[in-house]
Amino acid sequence: MKAMRVHRYGGPEAMTPEEIPPPKPGEGEALVRLEAVGVNFIDIYQRMGLYPMPLPFTPGNEGAGTVAETGPGVTEAAVGDRVAYAGASGSYAEFAVVPSWRLVRIPRGIGPETAAAAMLQGMTAHYLSHDTYPLKPGNACLVHAAAGGVGLLLVQMAKQRGARVIGTVSTPEKARLAREAGADDVILYAEKDFETEVRRITGGQGVEVVYDSVGQATFEKSMNCLTTRGYLVLYGQSSGPVPPFDPQALNTRGGLFLTRPSLGHYTRNREELLARANQVLGWVGEGRLRLRIGETFPLANAGEAHRKLAGRETTGKILLIP
Repeated sequence: MKAMRVHRYGGPEAMTPEEIPPPKPGEGEALVRLEAVGVNFIDIYQRMGLYPMPLPFTPGNEGAGTVAETGPGVTEAAVGDRVAYAGASGSYAEFAVVPSWRLVRIPRGIGPETAAAAMLQGMTAHYLSHDTYPLKPGNACLVHAAAGGVGLLLVQMAKQRGARVIGTVSTPEKARLAREAGADDVILYAEKDFETEVRRITGGQGVEVVYDSVGQATFEKSMNCLTTRGYLVLYGQSSGPVPPFDPQALNTRGGLFLTRPSLGHYTRNREELLARANQVLGWVGEGRLRLRIGETFPLANAGEAHRKLAGRETTGKILLIP
């Protein structure tokens, strides 16, 4: 099969296309013939070695396709099932072996590209808005990268929960997309200081929660945007990792809370996974949640997909098509 492989950590050029034998499913595993593969920042972090992986490895943590073979003891899926998954490595390939408990059946009426686009980013937006800081009517939240893959979904879910949403974006076109998703206020951070604008918009009160996937470049000012006992939810680091800081900074800014969650913390077992994934896919099928697939690339062009994602040249979801 064709697969993208990483033999040394580095830039996008560290991924090279290779022909390798298809993997064989073991106990509790299924072999999935992939039709669409999601591209996420975690793939970049793993390729660079920020999240170390055993070398060599096949990148990718999300995909959708059809079950081609099952290993012993598999009860969650059968050959021929249309499935999607997130949180299992090796999806930048034509086939991937996936723990069967992670497989979610794709509802009728949803294609593999839509399913692949919904899993990791949709469930991320879901846990952020429903569990990490469960938004309530009247809350105000700040969503960084509001026109990104998670951002557009998070804006929609926050509005569904009755929150006032302030988004930050880099361009007028991204501002338009964030407003279409439901953002009440959108700040072009290259033109205006987002901390000053958040304070102005909220009448000096600040927001109850900041959802921050940017990290280093926004961390300090994100804290300054919070009201007393506000939550800074750091779930990514597209600008780089946050440097060490004195926890006293949380005290002096009003007894703030800081958390750094990942999707795995909110899909710890099959029951939790299915509840979250089925709600997201159900909303997509009903039209309550609008997905934006910004661009698709052939599998061999994964490096270009990484360059665009890291360069913040994208909106919505990026997919690879094996």
